[in-house]
Amino acid sequence: MTRIKFCGLKRAEDVRYAARLADYIGFVFAPSKRQVTVTEAARLRTEIPETVQVVGVFVSPTKQEVEEAVEQVGLDFIQLHGPVADEVYHEKQVPVIQALAAGSQAMIHPEADYVLFDAPEAGSGQTFDWTTELQIDQPMFVAGGLNPDNVKQVIKRYEPFAVDVSSGIETDGQKDQTKMQAFHDAVKETF
Repeated sequence: MTRIKFCGLKRAEDVRYAARLADYIGFVFAPSKRQVTVTEAARLRTEIPETVQVVGVFVSPTKQEVEEAVEQVGLDFIQLHGPVADEVYHEKQVPVIQALAAGSQAMIHPEADYVLFDAPEAGSGQTFDWTTELQIDQPMFVAGGLNPDNVKQVIKRYEPFAVDVSSGIETDGQKDQTKMQAFHDAVKETF
């Protein structure tokens, strides 16, 4: 069964609702309209039950930035975008999800525990070309422009370990509980 990651959550009411539906909740620490501070994420983390895992999303972070977030927030995973120093992988405290643009020539890091394939511009709400072949050894997350209307198609195409959504569950830049529920239901109906 494909798992669900709701990403870019910033409000406690959204986190509480998402925790009823998702397997993973992502907090974005990179500069973005969905960015939260480590302090904000630690506060929101208290709303998440132990049965839901928390992912910290970073773009080209330092080892210190990652370690601080893992310790203060209690992250279960880190998701790494962009160029990342090898030491972040070598000295990781939790499993790593390496994010790559689908179809890019970027190499999968040998110490990545999971690989997330995304659109060329992460968080843009754009899909990537779903005719792209994605064959890897690690469990695969698929992201990029997913929403309640197209998630079944991507699951049938790639059979991913998990699907990751952010803008596809938003209305006017805010998480939308109706869309969260519809996304969850669409994923579960695929099986």
